[in-house]
Amino acid sequence: MNERVTRLRAILADTHLDAFLVTQPENRRYLSGFSGSAGVLIITPEEALLATDFRYYEQVRQQAPDFTLVEVTDKTPPVLAERLAALGARRVGMESQDLTVDIYSQWQEAMPNIEWVPLTGVVEGLREVKDADELATIEEAVRIADRAMEHIYDWIRPGVTEQEVAWELEVHMRTHGAERLSFNTIVAAGPRGAMSHAVPTERPIGRGEPIVIDMGALYDGYCSDLTRSFCIGEATDEYLRIWDTVLRAQRTAEEGIRGGMIGSEADALARDLIYGEGFEGKFGHGLGHGVGLAIHEGPRAARTATGALRPGAIVTVEPGIYDPAWGGIRIEDMVVITEDGCRVLTGVARRPVVGK
Repeated sequence: MNERVTRLRAILADTHLDAFLVTQPENRRYLSGFSGSAGVLIITPEEALLATDFRYYEQVRQQAPDFTLVEVTDKTPPVLAERLAALGARRVGMESQDLTVDIYSQWQEAMPNIEWVPLTGVVEGLREVKDADELATIEEAVRIADRAMEHIYDWIRPGVTEQEVAWELEVHMRTHGAERLSFNTIVAAGPRGAMSHAVPTERPIGRGEPIVIDMGALYDGYCSDLTRSFCIGEATDEYLRIWDTVLRAQRTAEEGIRGGMIGSEADALARDLIYGEGFEGKFGHGLGHGVGLAIHEGPRAARTATGALRPGAIVTVEPGIYDPAWGGIRIEDMVVITEDGCRVLTGVARRPVVGK
């Protein structure tokens, strides 16, 4: 049996569960290797099963050889009930953060004798620390995004629209190894840059306008996340001053983050510098988040984060300053946490001005 399931069983040993059902897509893939969009893992102290429908039978056989395929020909809850009864399972854990009220009601109706135990964050905790294979895969996703941003530096010119920039990035990433985008690309020019999750529009980008680009590539199931902010051709002295503040905040955080640090402590490294420069209230999001099979996962680096940044975790470092009067500046790298610091994975240059 694979090592990830073994570690999960060790964690669950103290819960006295007869079985644990995994429904969250990234958790399902992490434990089994199965990338299909529908399925339920049934994990017991001795068994590992994967219940899914006809569309995925062969995919399960290829991707999840450590799991026994349970064929679903109609509705899933009766199949789960039959299997859990055959396993003698009475006390069963579920991923409560993933189940809808409707699905949970179906499970209760089909399995009235089961004692359901809600569990949250069990597999997600395992996913926080990446193994060597995961790190190598993420590094390739980062390289794909890096090359796409470098291409944009050379390609972009005044008059192109936000949507055209987003499409150019997507085409470049897909033609250089990406399965797809790891999330919808953000391109925001001018005052729209103050919207940290802006949707690209047909708005042309003018010479000297601030631009925020946030993008990433998905490679073999794993995400990358990258933000660069710049102006085309020229920038005002005030923009350069604010851009330098954000860069110094990011560098301060990257130099100070280390294994075992609490997420709120990491956030403070950048936030204190930004607020000290007179931009209190202009950095409204957290410093960073974990990246892996999901674009946003643990651990968090934010004002309210209480968990530790464990060695082997991969997180973003993305301070920003935003003002609806003129826009925003965010600079984002991905780093891997080490015992005594962190290693920056992102390689593309940070430039306040590009193009002509």
